[in-house]
Amino acid sequence: MNIAFSPCPNDTFVFHALVHGLIPGAPAFNVTYADIDITNHWAANHTGPEVLKISYAALPWVLDDYALLPCGGALGRGCGPLVLTKGAACNPAALAGKQVAVPSDRSTAYLLFRLWAAQVVPEGGMDIVVMPFHEIMPAVRDGAIDAGLVIHEARFTYQNYGLSMLADLGSWWEADTGLPIPLGAIIARRSLDAASLTAWISASVEYAWAHPQESAAYVMQHAQEMSPDVAKQHIALYVNDFSANLGESGYAAVEALLGRAAKEGLVPAFDLAKLRL
Repeated sequence: MNIAFSPCPNDTFVFHALVHGLIPGAPAFNVTYADIDITNHWAANHTGPEVLKISYAALPWVLDDYALLPCGGALGRGCGPLVLTKGAACNPAALAGKQVAVPSDRSTAYLLFRLWAAQVVPEGGMDIVVMPFHEIMPAVRDGAIDAGLVIHEARFTYQNYGLSMLADLGSWWEADTGLPIPLGAIIARRSLDAASLTAWISASVEYAWAHPQESAAYVMQHAQEMSPDVAKQHIALYVNDFSANLGESGYAAVEALLGRAAKEGLVPAFDLAKLRL
């Protein structure tokens, strides 16, 4: 069976046991390591492996062909995207008519940004520019863009660019809904045995927690230049109870995000019932 997920520590940690033949009864898995923007594209065009990790924000485009599995993915708290501006933070209303750079227009970060902006930015909107993630903070610093939406490690480095945080969208989402942020989802083609896949992936998560040192070399092999300590922090943040089982609060978070996004016209209309097996 074929599977695609990112080389990030949380994914390699979760899937180590599954792809190394350590889960009884599971078939052999061939792995493709790919950025989530690539797997989003594969899923939407039905050209990728049978099992993929994609952004929760991309689910409305693929639910007719793929089922959301209730395990293996990532939901989190305290890890939301930031809206940054140059110098002192301005009033969010001042973004009206301004250029805002985003790293993707089919991501949870983008949906959170648009949902937040719908509440605080006057009608008239903004000029959204999709830009490679690593270019966003320099562009805001240099005045090429008025504001930028950033994720991941930029939470800790944006001050180095002389930038200010206009909004923490994770804090906004959690205060507004009380729910975690849906980040990465595991999906499988609907022709597959979802119950068996769920059992195998859940077992892989539990194995990872029970034997954390066994996956260490595999995790670091794909962690690029990340230090072991940072990789451990990454895993601790993104591999949590929701990775083992979405549960009612996990499903509620996904339904809230995508339901609101559909009402705003940010994603195609879809049947919310298809989110559950």
